[in-house]
Amino acid sequence: MLLQIVTHTPRWVFGLFALLVWLGCKQLMSGRVSLVKVTVMPIAMTGFAVYGVASAFGASNTAGPAALLAWAAAAAVLFAVSIRQPLHANTRYNAEARAFDVAGSAVPLMLMMGIFFTKYVVGVSLSMHPELAHQTPVAAGISAVYGTFTGIFVGRAARLWKLAIRTDRGVASAA
Repeated sequence: MLLQIVTHTPRWVFGLFALLVWLGCKQLMSGRVSLVKVTVMPIAMTGFAVYGVASAFGASNTAGPAALLAWAAAAAVLFAVSIRQPLHANTRYNAEARAFDVAGSAVPLMLMMGIFFTKYVVGVSLSMHPELAHQTPVAAGISAVYGTFTGIFVGRAARLWKLAIRTDRGVASAA
């Protein structure tokens, strides 16, 4: 059955998987990340998560409102937890370059793979058992998983934005 699932997977899904692995692996190494990239990735991954909720439990579905609420609640809780976590001690913001020097981390790769595999498993499960999409506990549970990923991604980016704002204020007050 697993072979049948994989052979019926559209080819673009494997391309997306490869792209996400590549992007995640790049973040395993220390390096410089622009303010734009810090902003774009959480937006893209949030879009992917929201798309996962909408495509599985759309507005025409009776479970849709509960799914959206579960996603938003989980995202808010994990955002609140994530934004309070300290940055790595070597994280620096260069105001002139508008970029961050960051330590390598496996977290972005794990988050991207988590969203991807959640979306994949949900897609396969709903294609095999479409009635699951109309069960509010299933919709809410899956959506909460998407919300968890969203909250962590956005919270991690917000921590860097806070550093940038603090650094810019320090530079402005010194001048």
